[in-house]
Amino acid sequence: MLNQPPLFPMRQNDITSDDYYTPKWVFDALAIQFDVDVASPPEGPPNTPCNAYYTQETDGLSQDWFGTVFMNPPYSNPTPWVHKWLEHGNGIALVPFIKSKWFQALWDHDETTFAYIRVIKFDRPSKELNNQAPFALGLWAIGNKATKALMQSKLGKIR
Repeated sequence: MLNQPPLFPMRQNDITSDDYYTPKWVFDALAIQFDVDVASPPEGPPNTPCNAYYTQETDGLSQDWFGTVFMNPPYSNPTPWVHKWLEHGNGIALVPFIKSKWFQALWDHDETTFAYIRVIKFDRPSKELNNQAPFALGLWAIGNKATKALMQSKLGKIR
């Protein structure tokens, strides 16, 4: 992986358009413990069952990822996150189901498993913000533990 400059090299002080937190029911269905959430909210993941996490301030994109990761990347620029996730090869990613080169890379990868989720309501840091995703989403798994969790989760149609 090429050395990427930090996507957000400062502490997050304001709510942004990237603040869509994965709801607890997704993790309940997956029923696994992650080693690290690589794109966590500033105060830590509200729902992700994980042993460690990276925030905007600690710059998860430039950190070494380890074990089984969970990734709900900043949707303003998911490309470098998706490529790093594929390179890491172990975890679950929640990303938009959209036409893009990075989505095609996920789709064409021989070792990924995909579950299509039509509608999801995210947790948002403010009740005034719309929590409905304006697009369909996909949960992707790579690696034995993550793939098994996604397959048994019944979260969507599996490919």
